[in-house]
Formats: sequence, C-alpha cells, structure tokens
Amino acid sequence: MRAGWTPWLSTMCTNFVIALIVAGLMWLIGVWAFLLVHGPIMLLAAAMGVWLFYVQHQFEHTVWADNETWDFHEVALHGSSYYVLPGSLRWFTANIGIHHVHHLCARIPYYRLPRVIRENPELGAIGRLTLWESIKCVRLALWDESRKKLISFRELRRGFAAA
Repeated sequence: MRAGWTPWLSTMCTNFVIALIVAGLMWLIGVWAFLLVHGPIMLLAAAMGVWLFYVQHQFEHTVWADNETWDFHEVALHGSSYYVLPGSLRWFTANIGIHHVHHLCARIPYYRLPRVIRENPELGAIGRLTLWESIKCVRLALWDESRKKLISFRELRRGFAAA
C-alpha cells in the first residue's frame, strides 16, 4: 500500500520550518555565535549516534552470516544487541537500545519497545549488553570466521603466535 504524498509533504514542511528557525537564529545572533553553540551539540549528538550504532552491532556474541546461512529472524535477534541503558539515556535515545526487537520488527513504535521486553522476558536475555560492557566492545574489530565471533587485534596476534 502506498502512503501517497502526505509523508513526503510533512517531511518537507518540517525541513522548511527547521531551515527557517536556523536562518532566523543566524540572523538574530550571527553565524559564528550560532555555530559556536550548535556545532559542539551536533558533534556530540553525532558521536553518540555512531557509538550507539557501533555497540549495537559490534559486540562479543553477535551473529554474522553469509548469504548461504543468513536467516532473517536469527540475524535480527542475535546480530544486534539489547543495550541496557539507564532510564534517562533510554528516554534520550528513544529506546533504541532494544535494538534486536527493532530489527525483528521495525514497525513497533519506540515507546512500546520496553513493553515488548516486559511481556517477552526471553527477549531481554538475548544480546544483553550493559553500559560498562559496551566499553569493552571497542577492542572488537575483526570477525573470526572459524570461531564465529568478533575478536580483537590482540587475540589475532595471539593466534598467530600460537600457530
């Protein structure tokens, strides 16, 4: 079913209003003042977005599959994490930490994702990753095809040294 022009028109109107607000603020306070305030905010938001995307797909017990073994449900549930965040961060990120459920069914609104976890506790155990555990994911950079898991460069060097 096609949605028609309504979503596109709504998006374009929103973009136009945002552009008007930005132009108005630049006119009111000046381009440099606007950029000095807005620039760091955008950089912080972008860094947070990159971090969220990274840890929700690069964690120790993730699942990667090639074309022959790829299964939608398996990869949706086990190829992305359930990033357990404190309440305020859940609110700021619109519950995107419940990423595996989002991958399984992207049509579930963000405000219903916690309810899905509550009503299906088995989903809360899949790919669970805490804030502290996510910091340890930074070292994971390589996919070890033989062990079917992400490893660090250090683990790769140890493997070469042992061989």
